[in-house]
Amino acid sequence: MEYEIMRKFADTWGLLFLVSVFVFVVGWVFRPGSKKFYEDQAGIPFHRDGED
Repeated sequence: MEYEIMRKFADTWGLLFLVSVFVFVVGWVFRPGSKKFYEDQAGIPFHRDGED
């Protein structure tokens, strides 16, 4: 009985929670003004700090 209750809870509220987290993360990544930040982060491996 407890398994069925937990399964139904996970099927409804768990799915809703995971979908809302996904939408939030996608919205956060594609928010206005974030392009420069991510371009700077993507270029970190190519920086040549500390070379003689």
